[in-house]
Amino acid sequence: MDGTKIWNVRVSALKLSRRLTKILEKIPRGSKLADIGSDHALLPVAAVECGAAVQAVAGEVNPGPYDAAVKQVIESGMTDVISVRKGDGLNVLSAGEADVITIAGMGGSLIAAILDRGIEKLAGVRRLVLQPNVGEDILRRWLHSHGWVLIEEWILEEDGKIYEVLVAEPSDTTGLTNEQVYKERTIGDGVRLSADWLFRMGPWLTQSPNPVFHDKWTSEMEKMGYILQSLSRSDLPAAADKASEIRSDIEFIQEVLACLPKDKP
Repeated sequence: MDGTKIWNVRVSALKLSRRLTKILEKIPRGSKLADIGSDHALLPVAAVECGAAVQAVAGEVNPGPYDAAVKQVIESGMTDVISVRKGDGLNVLSAGEADVITIAGMGGSLIAAILDRGIEKLAGVRRLVLQPNVGEDILRRWLHSHGWVLIEEWILEEDGKIYEVLVAEPSDTTGLTNEQVYKERTIGDGVRLSADWLFRMGPWLTQSPNPVFHDKWTSEMEKMGYILQSLSRSDLPAAADKASEIRSDIEFIQEVLACLPKDKP
């Protein structure tokens, strides 16, 4: 049986979600993994089982998920290669202990704060695989300003929710630069995607959009519409300025979506 088949069997046995499966796919084979906010430690166990990780740390700050992670690792017979640790963020790690870090299921601002507070623990880390639930643009900006290059990103839907997975590597280890990734470009009939909009919408997602990408931004426009309704009830000058800004954003997003293919690339 080849490695791909083993991977499929293992993942099926663990019943990983599509979201966690995508994250697992982005962990290079033979990694020393740290999964922060590991919950039930499903990802570290799957990573070790399929050979993506040779050892792993499962970090969890909350007592219930920590206990569940300990139980999962024991039941999987992996206590010799997976260390479950209770602690906040990257505090569970020693510098150089992991070369791949995964953080999933939190807001982008929280993930950025975790990375920022433990920035010394990132020395020797060759890849970050991050899945923010919201605030993806905040996380992209943090990566950009701290010398990490976004090398790929994915968007998917599961159980009615939309998730984005961001993969980043240190700027001195990848052939890409942030200047290349976030370089302003023109799409369609002259619609210009600035660096600011690439941070918001995703530099790779706008290159290879799928129906989920369109669904996300259609939903974002609907939310903006609700905000406009609320602002229309205010006579404050600031409300009028904000409403004008939102209307401009909606118009621009409509233009972008009209220029981008909707089918899977």
